[in-house]
Amino acid sequence: MTKLRKLSVLLLVVLVMAGCGNRTDNAEPTKAPTEEDLMIERMSELTAMDVVSQMKIGWNLGNTMDATNSSALKMAKPSTWETAWGNPVTSEELIAKIIDEGFNVVRIPVSWVDHILPGGEYKIEEKWMNRVQELVDYAYSRGAYVIINTHHEGWYDPYYENEEAAAKILRGVWTQIAERFKGYDEHLIFEGMNEPRKRNTSLEWNGGDKEGWEVVNNLNKVFIETVRSTGGANAYRMLMIPGYAANCTVGIRHLEVPEGDNRLIVSVHAYEPYNFALNTAGRGLWNEDTSAIDSLAKNLNSLFISKGIPVIIGEMGAMHKPVEGNEASRGEWAEYYISKMKEIGVPCVWWDNGTFEGDGELFGLIDRGKLEWKYPLVIEGLFKGLEQ
Repeated sequence: MTKLRKLSVLLLVVLVMAGCGNRTDNAEPTKAPTEEDLMIERMSELTAMDVVSQMKIGWNLGNTMDATNSSALKMAKPSTWETAWGNPVTSEELIAKIIDEGFNVVRIPVSWVDHILPGGEYKIEEKWMNRVQELVDYAYSRGAYVIINTHHEGWYDPYYENEEAAAKILRGVWTQIAERFKGYDEHLIFEGMNEPRKRNTSLEWNGGDKEGWEVVNNLNKVFIETVRSTGGANAYRMLMIPGYAANCTVGIRHLEVPEGDNRLIVSVHAYEPYNFALNTAGRGLWNEDTSAIDSLAKNLNSLFISKGIPVIIGEMGAMHKPVEGNEASRGEWAEYYISKMKEIGVPCVWWDNGTFEGDGELFGLIDRGKLEWKYPLVIEGLFKGLEQ
């Protein structure tokens, strides 16, 4: 090649590198990624196991936004519903107190059934959605993981004859929830159903039957497809799905976790051992009976954890009973329960219904008005369990 030829080639290379090649005046400049773009990109790299591994211990805002079945409250303002079951309006200070104590998961049970406007389009009252978002923000803004769900919803009772109608409502409700919270990152988790079961039947709490298992599995799939179809961050959002009644013995054995989506979390409720933790007529002392807790951990590990599927125990606890030594016993129970689940990487969320007196389920831990812990030995036991 001649010297002149070499110079011509070199000049052409320089011009192309300088942008003088095929670029036209109409070419669009490259846009810088937005904060939302960066958030979605980060979420796309996370799995459910990644997120659940960052959870320590959680607390439920029970008997609050999940209040239902009061015709007198139809169309009432959100605060009227929020206080219908005996708890005060939830303050930002309460949520701050919970998080400052060390709880980094806040589950906000929400019932939507009484806030769906008539007309067949399943439109949720704007004022109710706004209040739910306000509560989410109390915890989300402090860096906690937040779980919202559909809680006391009779419309998803798992019968074949009800499946089509339930799926339709589920799509309508979850499309709206997903769209409202589309801009939130992985710290917000959606839980499709709470305890889907055949209510007021002999099958309600005993683990279900073939019909119940199949309908719950089908509705879980509808939930997943609905949220994913809204796109954006919801394409990568962590989603919790239960088995029949979120049952921790029989129900979980029939839960089908769809393959190909590594952002799914199994939701389980487990008050074990039953006669100490949940049975109002049961014993008031734990007596170091670890068998039910040990069996639960073994089953969760073999069914899900060992297969790379994370689990969250979304409701657990041991109720107060008027027996001498009950608080200390519950503290010891809490330490063992939390430590055992920590061994297999399962975070637990205490069911706090704000109730301390009466003959019902007394799961309250904190006086929401005074912002005072009622049972410090139980709180101590919960966090000792995390240290094991």
